[in-house]
Amino acid sequence: MGSYVARAEIEVRAPRRAVWRLLTSNGSHPEILGGAEIVSDWRLGSRIVWRGEWEGRSFEDHGRVVELDDRAEPWRIVLTHYSPMSGQPDEPENYHTLRFELDETPEGTLVTLDQDNNPTAEAARHSSDNWDAMLRGVRTIAEREAGYAP
Repeated sequence: MGSYVARAEIEVRAPRRAVWRLLTSNGSHPEILGGAEIVSDWRLGSRIVWRGEWEGRSFEDHGRVVELDDRAEPWRIVLTHYSPMSGQPDEPENYHTLRFELDETPEGTLVTLDQDNNPTAEAARHSSDNWDAMLRGVRTIAEREAGYAP
């Protein structure tokens, strides 16, 4: 597809372990990806599915867990991601790689998400906007669970 990378980044006032648990949990939250359901066993090589509704259309995206650092202090997970809504065939060259990195900060956790394989700068900006919204949802839930938000 392309060489443009989308990036989203957010500071979360919650411990890294709490943010990790939220990012690697099954189920759905209305604040994250429009409430899409996420299903995986979160092990290296495992399939991951995102299903829900976007702008009135049902979708089921999928990918795999291709890198996982889940030691005592987890900090990185890398997933592949394919969306049939892209209009592209379900072939490896049409997948994105999503790299989530969690870095401890004095205030909590800095979450950085990079998505590769965007065909244009415009597509990368659009993806960045979508991932920014997703990370704002992660922040809302993690901070609420940590007692920092209403």
